[in-house]
Amino acid sequence: IRRRVEPTKFFARTQEFIKQYRVGTESGIPVVEPPPGSDIYMTALTYQWIPVLRLRKGAEYTLHLSALDVNHGFSLFPLNVNFQVVPGYDYGLRVTPTEAGDFRIICNEFCGIGHHTMVGRVIVLDESGNEVGRSGGAQ
Repeated sequence: IRRRVEPTKFFARTQEFIKQYRVGTESGIPVVEPPPGSDIYMTALTYQWIPVLRLRKGAEYTLHLSALDVNHGFSLFPLNVNFQVVPGYDYGLRVTPTEAGDFRIICNEFCGIGHHTMVGRVIVLDESGNEVGRSGGAQ
């Protein structure tokens, strides 16, 4: 799914999404945990991915990606997912996490002097809603 969008309007939608599903913060970045089946929003801007996502293993989501400022690359490590994120476009990707774990989003498109610090996070919870390796979670 790809459609044109005004970057500031997409960012405003991301902020609404954060307000609705926020469960905490991590290093000043909001952490959200939307229900399975949700449309989820992530924005790339000035060396950060906003927000941190907490998703459920086996649940389907539609991930909407866009950039507020310049081109960014979305690489989900350690998986082989690589996507160009361009301002002015809403890229909707249907995703179903197949394993629980802690994944990093790395910007693989040079976006400026702080590019090397642009790392986001996706936490995939197990079927019981626990983080892998945490007490009460899967080991």
